[in-house]
Amino acid sequence: MSRFTYPFCFTEDANQKTEGSLELDEPLPYKHHAGGGFFRTGKLSVNGMPPLEIVFYHTEETSKFIYLRDCMLDQNLAEIIGLDSHSQPSSLQKLPGQLCLGAERAKLIGKALANIVGAPPFASTISKYKQHNLAVFPIAREGLKYQVSDALYSNYGYFCDEVLLDAHHVFDSSVPVYNRTVELTLFKDKDLDHSQKEHISVAYLADSIASGLVMKEVVLRVSERFENLEQIEVISPLTTIRGLCRIAQSEAMIHKPVRIHIFETPLNALPPDFYYSAHFNDPRFHICPELEEQYRAWWGIDKDGNAIADTACAGYGWSEVFYSPRKQIQMMNTQLTGRHGLSIADIVTRNL
Repeated sequence: MSRFTYPFCFTEDANQKTEGSLELDEPLPYKHHAGGGFFRTGKLSVNGMPPLEIVFYHTEETSKFIYLRDCMLDQNLAEIIGLDSHSQPSSLQKLPGQLCLGAERAKLIGKALANIVGAPPFASTISKYKQHNLAVFPIAREGLKYQVSDALYSNYGYFCDEVLLDAHHVFDSSVPVYNRTVELTLFKDKDLDHSQKEHISVAYLADSIASGLVMKEVVLRVSERFENLEQIEVISPLTTIRGLCRIAQSEAMIHKPVRIHIFETPLNALPPDFYYSAHFNDPRFHICPELEEQYRAWWGIDKDGNAIADTACAGYGWSEVFYSPRKQIQMMNTQLTGRHGLSIADIVTRNL
């Protein structure tokens, strides 16, 4: 796989044109005590701002999160999906990452982080610092499930401070397109004394990126509150190009290097609902194109011949898939039935 450049240009409102490119390098293999895999570096350049560094990862765990996995379809999972649990025998089935729910999803993402945090892009930074120079900033709600501190400990034996962040949207009609702004509380930075704060050189932020509104604000606020930061590392398994553009245009980028770590591939935020984000239908976006091909075949086509994978959102639900599996299924069904006339139970059934 050679270097790939993807130019983009889109308009979110009449006064805001976003234009730039995403450049992806050839994937490189790495070995790790948790299994190893591949990493792929890249950069996103937008509207003349400094390029945003990005790293994608492929491991056994990240592929289960993004593509398909072998899963025991037992009575409990069948019931949540909406299948007749009494007529479905427990059996091993291929199911997409969207149906890795709740505690099982948290377990999988923990294993994935333990693997990729040992990869060269992380190791090259961490090796320069002591444990008191690193701090983890998990963002409520989804980022709390990522277990970043556990991954740092399992790979390097580091005991790192954690600063819990509550960052969420609030309604604001003055904000074009999204009608929302971000409210952020630094839960525990008041518990860090000045000597702790002044020694923090690298901040690890943890949350997926949809619109980028939340992460843009968090990056800015953390860079302001921790004046001796040298690097901000964002761990974001699910990430859209639109969200990356918003971070790349943040004023924090001018002062602090920011790098984004992502599972497998970027997501394509489809208008008009920018949160309903599917895979890009281009093999060059995928470290393992054959996994995307299998994923698309599983979703199949609807009665009108439309590829369901083009709107089968890899990220939809974002936090709900961890915290409320039933709500996740309800939201998926609303979109799938509205766009394709099929429920997730219908699609699972035809793949059994």
